Amino acid sequence: MDFPRPIPVLELALRFNAQIIGDETLSATGINEIHKVRPGDIAFSDVQKYFQKTLDSEATVLLLNAPAECPPGKVILIVENPFEVYDSLIREYRPFEPLKESISAGAVIHPTAIIEPGVVIAGNVRIGAHTYVQANAYIGEYSYIGEHCIIGPGAIIGPDAFYFKKLADGSFKKWRSGGRVIIEDRVDIGAGCTIAKGVSGDTIIGEGSKLDCQIHIGHGAVIGKNCLFAGQVGIGGKTIVEDNVVLYGQVGVAQALRIGQGAVVTAKSGVSKDLEGKKAYFGIPAEEARQKYRELASIRQLPELLKNKG
Repeated sequence: MDFPRPIPVLELALRFNAQIIGDETLSATGINEIHKVRPGDIAFSDVQKYFQKTLDSEATVLLLNAPAECPPGKVILIVENPFEVYDSLIREYRPFEPLKESISAGAVIHPTAIIEPGVVIAGNVRIGAHTYVQANAYIGEYSYIGEHCIIGPGAIIGPDAFYFKKLADGSFKKWRSGGRVIIEDRVDIGAGCTIAKGVSGDTIIGEGSKLDCQIHIGHGAVIGKNCLFAGQVGIGGKTIVEDNVVLYGQVGVAQALRIGQGAVVTAKSGVSKDLEGKKAYFGIPAEEARQKYRELASIRQLPELLKNKG
């Protein structure tokens, strides 16, 4: 998530009563969770064993709850509760604005777009030329939909990320979702799909991709160009699916994985680790098809082998 203006580190330190370690002349230009950070971003860690991952990231401003050695070109802000500071900044720059009308006056919709009855469109939404949004779809805040897209009936674009901070007493606190959903040009979204916005980064559906009905795309996932997903596919948050990937019906993909360009995963498979591109996979856990077929052939031979051995 980008800030509307750079925020000087000294301003942040004064506001949150933070100790500064490093270059206090720097400014923050945005805020992101660790897997999405870019130079200029704020990132945080409140568990010391994960400090190094934060220090080594692309982030420029690091919110920590204990001192650490600051890398060159960065600055550490020591605060009592980094999560609260992080979440409060997102809430400040993405304040909750309840929708009080079916189509927000703050939405920008191209005159050639078709919006059917029952569609709900929140504020700060942009919908491009010749896009067709079918009845009873919901387009959440800060969503961007490109040109020549089809959004099927009952699709839900941009609900909050499923992301919670576990507190010391075992309860969970909801993060304010400051990310967006970006749907590029010529994308088809089937009926009843749900595409969650990112926590602070973007969930992206690449140009030319086609999603069947009842598909779920988790927060911060990035789907490449010209992908094809059949019904009831589920993609975990923060997963990256490269271009031209085909996922057949009911494929489940765990969070924070990468599926390489041109991979094909057959129906009902479960993806629990990264997959190389240009190969076919199936099974639970999903493995390369040729290897899996050999394993199945061997298993079928086991009864005869055991019988002969006896």
